[in-house]
Amino acid sequence: FVLAVIFFLTIAPVYGKYYFEFRTRLHFFLHDTLSVENPSTIMIAHPNIRQTSSFEVGSLFAIDDPLSVGPEPTSTLIGNAQGLYVSSSRDHVMFTTVMYTNFTFRVADSMGALSFYSQGVHLWTQIHELAIVGERGALRMARGFDLTQITFVNLTACNVILECNVTLYHY
Repeated sequence: FVLAVIFFLTIAPVYGKYYFEFRTRLHFFLHDTLSVENPSTIMIAHPNIRQTSSFEVGSLFAIDDPLSVGPEPTSTLIGNAQGLYVSSSRDHVMFTTVMYTNFTFRVADSMGALSFYSQGVHLWTQIHELAIVGERGALRMARGFDLTQITFVNLTACNVILECNVTLYHY
């Protein structure tokens, strides 16, 4: 589990006092699997109209995706991403979702969770940003964002691996 902490004193005063800011960076991989043999993502609702793809606008998915240190399926697990996302684009080229997900980390004796809520446009090479809207446990009171990029796609088996780079600010 890659975890780097950078410490520095902020120059600008807040309410007449100087404060310390800690920055934490997390780097991990999310394994999203819709395959029949062992799915971590399941479609729980779909539109009443016939569409050419299961990822068309209005499809709702529930996820319980593993978070790992590396992109390999056998790499060390550090937590789970649990939540919902809905496909929100009529464009067949772009897979756009609105997502609400909790990333729960279980590393050693500490446990923390981050809540994400964002819209993501999933172009195959583009990095997209997820907003952190809440946090619990060891990550309480942190603020930040996640820059996510697709690193592996198998459309036949419906498997996707996302590389996540989270930046947290602690005041």
